[in-house]
Amino acid sequence: MNKLINQIISEVSTVLLGKEQEIKLALTCLFSQGHLLIQDLPGMGKTTLSHALGKVLGLEYNRIQFTSDMLPADILGVSIFDKHSGQFEFHKGPVFTQLLLADEINRTTPKTQSALLEAMEEKQVTIEGTTHKLDEPFFVIATQNPVAQAGTFPLPESQLDRFLMRISLGYPNREAERELFMGLNPRDKIADIQPCLTLETLKQIQTAAQQVHISDAVLDYVQSVVEYTRTHAEFAYGVSPRGALALVRCAKTWAFVDGRQHVLPEDVQRVMPPVLNHRVRDAVDYGDASGQALVERVLNVVDVVG
Repeated sequence: MNKLINQIISEVSTVLLGKEQEIKLALTCLFSQGHLLIQDLPGMGKTTLSHALGKVLGLEYNRIQFTSDMLPADILGVSIFDKHSGQFEFHKGPVFTQLLLADEINRTTPKTQSALLEAMEEKQVTIEGTTHKLDEPFFVIATQNPVAQAGTFPLPESQLDRFLMRISLGYPNREAERELFMGLNPRDKIADIQPCLTLETLKQIQTAAQQVHISDAVLDYVQSVVEYTRTHAEFAYGVSPRGALALVRCAKTWAFVDGRQHVLPEDVQRVMPPVLNHRVRDAVDYGDASGQALVERVLNVVDVVG
């Protein structure tokens, strides 16, 4: 499995240069059966990464470009009256897919954003009193611009919590950017990416990742981290049980992706920022970036050995 995962990372790295760790985090999120939020400035490769992941995973996927005038029906679907049958016929929206790219999700209104809540949590949508099951697997990869930019609607905490991880790509390093200057547009190579997984193999990876052993000592460390966020005044609120479970689940998958069958404290520390930075807020500075600073403090203050 480790060889296959390295092949996937290598394939995606051909279109997103110098971002192996971010690609590995994205795969960890998807192998953990979670949803991924990618936040960064425009032009940093968010959509490129999303397209490449959809291609390499070999899943059916749809892309939605979110805009301020979009309605929930544009995502979920709508019932249209058929004059020949005399009945309403449901036409599925783009949410009915295996991998959904929600591009610039925070450019649409909260009402439309909330249309994804049930889909992300329950893997189903309810329209006009009728429940429709979504395809298996169902993953959402959403991209968003920084909330300080014009034309954005911040995601509420209830929807942020549906995302297992939030990552940022950042600027490319000097070598990767030079390659961009000297070569063709890497996005042109997306069409050349070959699917590396079958649906059966994906399910095997997801199952195997959660069978990785995590010791009582590492669980003690996780609980110390969670307790710190709940008992110190600089946190507006602490990590929820769902957030704590997400941390354990991602630490197991990170260890598996790294080729190990046991979790180290370093695995917890590596996934802690993307798992927790959107789940905590500073009690005084309630800005969007305050969560990252708080997680960095936890990493520096909470001892691995209690």
